[in-house]
Amino acid sequence: DRDTDKKRIEELLEENMVLEIAQKQSMNESAHLGWELEQLSKTTDLADSEKSFVFELNECASSRILKLEKDNQSLQNTIQELRDASLTSRESSLKFVELEKENQQLSKKIEKLQNQIEKEKQSNQDLETLSEDLIKDKEQLQVVVETLKADKDRQIKDLKQENDHL
Repeated sequence: DRDTDKKRIEELLEENMVLEIAQKQSMNESAHLGWELEQLSKTTDLADSEKSFVFELNECASSRILKLEKDNQSLQNTIQELRDASLTSRESSLKFVELEKENQQLSKKIEKLQNQIEKEKQSNQDLETLSEDLIKDKEQLQVVVETLKADKDRQIKDLKQENDHL
């Protein structure tokens, strides 16, 4: 029984290590998303209204990232608690069953966090696409305004000539 318990403890420790690695990757991805948001806000040259729109979207994404980072920290603390608990509960096989259930729950939470991070990445890509579209629209509107100004100037000139002729 003790050998079996020792093997089970080793398995749980390995599972905890895997969960911790996955959690760290999730935190790295969150940090990278934050960095991408900063780069996007630094390099995007939008009109004031476009800037405020993108800024609001970035703030929303940043707050989600912060929430995910807090969740990751909470999971890391739980993993450490589980590791400590697994070392102190060698005699109790019931404790191992509970730890296994908690590890499964943590795995599900990590998977959910990874899915949320993927959604955030997609959201950031959508924001970038929207930003590019807004810039293109702005450029097109500037061309239209310049064309209208040229037409107006031409009409004024024609009207002055006609007036002078009259």
